[in-house]
Amino acid sequence: MGWFYRVASASEYLAITGFGIEDLKLGKKAWIFPGQNCVKFDISPVNYTFEVQAMSLEKLPFILPAVFTIGPRADDQESLTKYARLMSQHDKQSNHVNELVQGVIEGETRVLAASMTMEEIFKGTKSFKQEVFEKVQLELNQFGLIIYNANVKQLVDVKGHEYFSYLGQKTQQEAANQARVDVAEAMMKGRIGEKEREGSTLQNAAKIDAETKIYSKKREGEGKKEIVNVETDVQIYQNKREAEVAQANAELAMKKAELQKKAKVAEVEAVKAVAIREAELQMELEKKNAAKQTEKLKADKLSQTTVEYEIKVQEANWVLYQKQKQAEAVLYEQLKTAEAQKAAAEAAFFARRQEADGQLYSKKKEAEGIVALGEAQGLYLRTLLDSLGGNYQALRDYLMIDGGLYKDMARINADAVKGMQPKLSIWSNNNEGGAGGVGAMKEIAGVYKMLPPLLSTVHEQTGMLPPAWLGALPSSAAADSN
Repeated sequence: MGWFYRVASASEYLAITGFGIEDLKLGKKAWIFPGQNCVKFDISPVNYTFEVQAMSLEKLPFILPAVFTIGPRADDQESLTKYARLMSQHDKQSNHVNELVQGVIEGETRVLAASMTMEEIFKGTKSFKQEVFEKVQLELNQFGLIIYNANVKQLVDVKGHEYFSYLGQKTQQEAANQARVDVAEAMMKGRIGEKEREGSTLQNAAKIDAETKIYSKKREGEGKKEIVNVETDVQIYQNKREAEVAQANAELAMKKAELQKKAKVAEVEAVKAVAIREAELQMELEKKNAAKQTEKLKADKLSQTTVEYEIKVQEANWVLYQKQKQAEAVLYEQLKTAEAQKAAAEAAFFARRQEADGQLYSKKKEAEGIVALGEAQGLYLRTLLDSLGGNYQALRDYLMIDGGLYKDMARINADAVKGMQPKLSIWSNNNEGGAGGVGAMKEIAGVYKMLPPLLSTVHEQTGMLPPAWLGALPSSAAADSN
């Protein structure tokens, strides 16, 4: 037999077993190959109608009519597998399935009824039904079935054991007896009420006649008294009203005084509040002006420092690059001019941002200025070092001279020997046209020639030796020190 393609309808599934399948495979459509078996089974719910005969704890039999709507759990693969095994050899309308479901329902109903009295079953019908459903569902889980709906009808007596009939007759008779008692009691109340009303009518008529005569006499005396009382009340009322008017006038005056007092206090408070608010606003204005002035001074100071720095850089570059080619000088001047414009623009932008952003922007830009200054100094030192041909010692000497180190050393030495009689050495260099050259390089050459005798003089007068990075004394001076 060849292979073929099977498709299940909307309410059906395919149960496939055989070659290549370990246990059981479920699906809506599949190819069926040789060595495989395919069975369709329907998963739509089915109604099962039963009349379960059970017996209560007192050994009283009764019939429980029930209709159950039962079907497989379509949303659970494991339950569908159990139901497929149940339906593999039977139809859902077969006696086997009916007997299976009926056996589960009857068994659980009988077990539950045997543990309850007939009175408990009759009075707690709702809870009894619920327990039956729960216990039946627990047993149906092993077949992959679920109770979609269940309807248990009224409990019925077994022939020869008319317990529910007698119980109903008892209830009906009790209701009839109670109704007759209620009717007799109502008739009794009606007759008694009728007699009470007749006696009350006669008594009230006599009482009203006597009271009428007494009332007429009383009204004559009361009329005279009433005239006097009215006159007296009028006078008292007039006096009372005059007193009330006077009191009202006094209260009105007090209220006016109180309102005037509150109004004046409110005016004073309003004036003071305005003054306080003006003072607060003035204080805020002064704080903002002070902060603005501070930021402006910081910006001006930074601009001035930047300009001074640029001036020094330009002067140093002019001294160092005056002998280079004219083209390189023009290019370098253009570069420095662009850097100056950039620094000026950054300073102006910094000032505007300081006014808008406040202290945070000031700190940030100060840090950026420090970084920019460090980068500019690094560029300046690299430029000097490149101009000196990578000679680190020449760069160090230039920086010492430019920083005024020797001037400070001379001043310190002068202060140290002030008031003493130091040994003075004076020397000069008459070789104006030698290696020193002319211009700035001539001055630098003169300083270099001045260093050895200067260091020897300092050593002779103070005993101090120059640092290793500055150089060493001539051998004669070192020998003398030893």
